[in-house]
Amino acid sequence: MSEGNGSTVTEFDIVGFPGLHPEYYGLASAVMFLVYVCTLLGNAVFLLLFAKDHSLHKPMYLIILNLVVLDLLFSTTTLPKIIARYWFRAGAISFMACFVQMFFVHYFGTIVSVILLLMALDRYVAICHPLRYPMIMTNFNLCVLCATAWTISMPACLMMVIRAYPLPYCASNKIEQCYCDHIAITTLACTDRAPYGFPAFILAMLGLLGPLAFIVFSYGSIVVAVLQIASTEGRLKMLSTCSAQLIIIALYYLPRCFVYLASNVGIRFSKDLRIVIIMLYSLLPPMINPLIYCLRTNEFKVSLVKIFKRANVDVFKGVA
Repeated sequence: MSEGNGSTVTEFDIVGFPGLHPEYYGLASAVMFLVYVCTLLGNAVFLLLFAKDHSLHKPMYLIILNLVVLDLLFSTTTLPKIIARYWFRAGAISFMACFVQMFFVHYFGTIVSVILLLMALDRYVAICHPLRYPMIMTNFNLCVLCATAWTISMPACLMMVIRAYPLPYCASNKIEQCYCDHIAITTLACTDRAPYGFPAFILAMLGLLGPLAFIVFSYGSIVVAVLQIASTEGRLKMLSTCSAQLIIIALYYLPRCFVYLASNVGIRFSKDLRIVIIMLYSLLPPMINPLIYCLRTNEFKVSLVKIFKRANVDVFKGVA
């Protein structure tokens, strides 16, 4: 029996996709392992470039640095266990470990939402108040804002875990999800989850829609400012500076808003389809984001080319 509550469940079993036939377990684990490796490699490249090229030590790249770290942490928190579940049939996770994973899943997700708000703020100040940008968006100010994002995101997520942990879990221990999250765990409780689920839902909406409201406002203001530019070339140049950020924000928010909206207007998905959608918006952005930085950010491309040229020169010197 777990200490601190009336549960008879001592461990949970992560099911993953309930309808997946065992003959496809190897394929599922291979795909998720590939996603994990690509995520590690892609984000590691950014960390390497950021460490080696001091020209990237600017406010925008400090924001991206936080996203990179969050992508690595979130993927490492969720993927190894579900890979082990399908690769080694090791889906069991201890009672305490499941709640620890739940905390980090929601914590990292909340921080990402706030960091995306800072990304929108950076573009808003750069385009709508360009003369004040060097004074407002300094590296020091950005570091303070990012540290604040990591700090203010913790209490709500911690409260969700503290309220969910003491519930009596005395029936099924099968988590029909690829990782432990609040809904997947609390639905297994032998009690009415409404007093616990509704406040968690409100906190999730505030964490998601609060930053989104500012993001919509900031990019709306950017569009207005861009339309006031006389030349078409100037408009395109301004919009190109926001393209990478808009893609990243869209990858994070659009699927989440679709799932929440569909659930509230009565659209129902099968369990497997819902889990697939959740996994797509949770795990694909961390893998795709480094490609977006590379393809849509000129300074990043220049830095990458310089690193490769330097590596080639070192190789030729070694051969000589």
